[in-house]
Amino acid sequence: MHIVLITGISGSGKSVALNVLEDAGYYCVDNLPPALLPQLVKAVSSEGTGKLAVAVDARSSESLTELPLTVARLKEEGHQVKVLFLTSSTHSLVARFSETRRSHPLSHTLRPGENPASRRTLIECIAEERERLGAIEQLGHVIDTSEASANKLRGWIKELAEVQHAPLTLFFESFAFKVGVPLDADFVFDVRAIPNPYYDLALRPLTGKDAPVIAFLEAQPSATEMLHDICKFVEKWLPSFKTDNRSYLTVAVGCTGGQHRSVYMAERLAAYFNESERVVLRHREQS
Repeated sequence: MHIVLITGISGSGKSVALNVLEDAGYYCVDNLPPALLPQLVKAVSSEGTGKLAVAVDARSSESLTELPLTVARLKEEGHQVKVLFLTSSTHSLVARFSETRRSHPLSHTLRPGENPASRRTLIECIAEERERLGAIEQLGHVIDTSEASANKLRGWIKELAEVQHAPLTLFFESFAFKVGVPLDADFVFDVRAIPNPYYDLALRPLTGKDAPVIAFLEAQPSATEMLHDICKFVEKWLPSFKTDNRSYLTVAVGCTGGQHRSVYMAERLAAYFNESERVVLRHREQS
């Protein structure tokens, strides 16, 4: 059976991800206590269902510690299991909860000895949730949704659903340093040292995917050299990640605005590695 476990911080898009997988033909279950996962897999498998997606959150804190062992056992039984961990910056989470006017799930639970009359703040709930989930964050692929719209996240999950059974998937992501470094990046490369097309008024409204910008950057020796160096670095260390049984490797490339240089570099990197690896390309700041 193909199993996708979705976990992470509340407000980071778990419901969006689950809905995408449901549309893709997965049998979906939300807020399942991890201790019940083996029974669910057995029941669903007996009905002939080949794809299962389960969302797990921090309210099942007592059984969360058993999740890595449960995942290992399911893999030993022959199931193909992938874990997606969605996260976001505290600033983004506060804004989302404020916008939806929903309360945080942990605001309804009491810690041992806590006064029922007391109520934790939203930021306190987020901090506690990060602590509870810290042990399983590296269990799967981390996706930072801080600057991602719901529509962009849907696109990412669709790509993941299509590539989930590949031995290792290379993610190349462009971003803007002025917005912040992606939380899900394994490697971060800063290409701001390359001449900026932004200062050419004719190139300013374009992106790194447009021919005039490409021509401008290809004429810069520093751009060519940096692209070569990044390619060689990733090529050198990629076998080590494969040996470590990693399913995903995210390479983030950043410039000032996430429009010209980083987009160009991510596009070129994706094209280079697409000849030999399973590659996914995304541009965080592009709509």
